[in-house]
Amino acid sequence: MTIKENDFRKIDLNLLIAFAVLFREQSVSAAADKLHLGQPAVSGVLSRLRTLFDDPLFIRSGHRMQPTARAEELHTGLLPLLEQLQSTLFQQTAFDPRTVTVSLTLGMADWVEMWLMPQLIPALQQAAPGMRLSVIASDPFSDATRLEGGEMDMAISVATDGPRWLEREILTTMSFVTLWHPQQLTLTTPLDIDSFAAQPHLMVSYREATGSHFDALLAKTGHQRRIHYTTPHFAALPGLLATMPALATVPSGLAAEWQRTHGLMASPVPLEAEPIDVALLWHQRHSSDPAVMWLKTFITDLLM
Repeated sequence: MTIKENDFRKIDLNLLIAFAVLFREQSVSAAADKLHLGQPAVSGVLSRLRTLFDDPLFIRSGHRMQPTARAEELHTGLLPLLEQLQSTLFQQTAFDPRTVTVSLTLGMADWVEMWLMPQLIPALQQAAPGMRLSVIASDPFSDATRLEGGEMDMAISVATDGPRWLEREILTTMSFVTLWHPQQLTLTTPLDIDSFAAQPHLMVSYREATGSHFDALLAKTGHQRRIHYTTPHFAALPGLLATMPALATVPSGLAAEWQRTHGLMASPVPLEAEPIDVALLWHQRHSSDPAVMWLKTFITDLLM
């Protein structure tokens, strides 16, 4: 149905509320008391209603005001609409994760998915079995644009700033760890800066960069490393490390699992590298979405 705006030019919602109260009370003075208005004001409202609907609406009969047939018709149609409007405006539907059926889209890099989802999905299946998550690949450079465009409901990202509408809540802070396979390299841990710089390196880059902030930190110490291979996928690193003598530096959230499943060795990075904040990002328009806000709290609590 298309709303015809001109049909409502003479309509004041307060008039309709007053009509409903007049119909119920069948008395101008009683209606004035319920509406917290003076009796002359309610008499004026009744006059406007009569003009609006071209009908007397209420006829005085003894101490009561009897509704006309037109008033009966209006009341029958208007009362359910007013009740529905009141419910829509003032009674927010309770969100029950145990019974809700909803699909949400999260954006994240592959390393975030590998780190978070094995924890999140089993817990979510228990708490909200009808909530379905879809993950799309994203990166810190595109998260804000894709959130604004509606491609995803939330992102889990290391992005540090963005537009004014971008909401951000830090989940955890991670340092970096350097990994290698012991069958490819025999190194002493923890690595010193000379050993770190001397080995070939694998690097993850989302924008085909040939260096990272680690190279800038190395340069300050008079060292330089050789990037042997660049990929946009963290998931490629364990297999590559198993087949070539090289180092890969990754967020610490990946290290323990890759050491267990791929037999890798690990060392702190021998540089004064700042840790990264892993944060939930969402558009302000979703701050009133009960499903998105519930999931935000659930993820935050899970990682506490």
